[in-house]
Amino acid sequence: MPDDAKAELYQCLSATAKRPVDRTPSRLLGEAQAVADDLRAIDDTAVVTDRAGVVVELLSKIDGTGDPKADAAVARARKLAETLATE
Repeated sequence: MPDDAKAELYQCLSATAKRPVDRTPSRLLGEAQAVADDLRAIDDTAVVTDRAGVVVELLSKIDGTGDPKADAAVARARKLAETLATE
């Protein structure tokens, strides 16, 4: 599951880049996407947990994006990141 979850996390976040997202959430999503991109290549469980925690923290600062489809992608990304952060 971790490799699939890491890939899906990145896909969810990259999908928001194609949506009309408000400025502040867009910046946070960009940072989270960059961390998720790096995360895909990491095999060390402790590092995955730590980096996924960074994504959780970034996404926790987003109350809404201004776009329902992006909001759904963020919600899914949050769940995936939380799962990865606790494994």
